[in-house]
Amino acid sequence: MRTKTGTITSNKMQKTIVISVTTYKRHSKYKKRYMVSKKFYAHCDDPGKYNIGDTITIEETKPISKLKRWKVTS
Repeated sequence: MRTKTGTITSNKMQKTIVISVTTYKRHSKYKKRYMVSKKFYAHCDDPGKYNIGDTITIEETKPISKLKRWKVTS
């Protein structure tokens, strides 16, 4: 299973949190590193446990809804 680590950007939905994962890429011509961030929707069983700004780990799972394909592991 794939895992990703990121920070929580939203916890306003029921049993769903939004995680922003930031990675670095290198420009092919200029070789400069730049940041790229992507949002992931993750399923959590205990919605009151996680707050905005927390760093968590998510893992891939079967599709739960239209956008959710990840679940919170820690």
